Amino acid sequence: MKVLVTGFAPFGGDTINPSYEAVRRLPARIVSRGGMLDVVTAELPTSFARAPRKLRALIARVQPEIVLCVGLAAERAAICVERIAVNLCDARIADNDGAQPQDKPVVARAPAAYFSTLPVTAIVQALVEGGLRAEQSLSAGAFVCNHVFFGLMHATAKRPRMLAGFVHVPALPLEHTAREAHLVALVRALTIVLNQTSAHIRSRL
Repeated sequence: MKVLVTGFAPFGGDTINPSYEAVRRLPARIVSRGGMLDVVTAELPTSFARAPRKLRALIARVQPEIVLCVGLAAERAAICVERIAVNLCDARIADNDGAQPQDKPVVARAPAAYFSTLPVTAIVQALVEGGLRAEQSLSAGAFVCNHVFFGLMHATAKRPRMLAGFVHVPALPLEHTAREAHLVALVRALTIVLNQTSAHIRSRL
């Protein structure tokens, strides 16, 4: 089973983005409840214009059965499995290209929102049972994360065999040792997400 997992480049003056830092640490192969997963990871630019284009190109090249996009929500303390992507760009800060769209649709004449096709409830339950702080989220914001999430769901809306969704991760702690432990936990969390999603796919066969 092919899997594509993406994180974001640093933005807002940061030198590291924990979303991609965790994603890049995923192993190339994962033995899951749904079978063997071949994992392709990539970094997306924190750019309204460039991130969706790169994601579409990656999907076309990899042809994955699961697409998981991961982003940073620095103000949140839990791993948030997003349920809804909304057709709105309303940036409070500029992206890495200096763009700051406000009150604009992600995709003109597209639906107002899409639901994640990941098994969100089962994922959150598995994360909590694994000792991780996790919750469902009903808002991915209106910055590049939601922009990519909506674009992903719009691109896969007519591909029911491809499951896709978005997870937000918290900021890294300041202390180095705590940072490493945090990243280890994030890698474990992403592995659980992929495990639950692959098992869900197998259960439908």
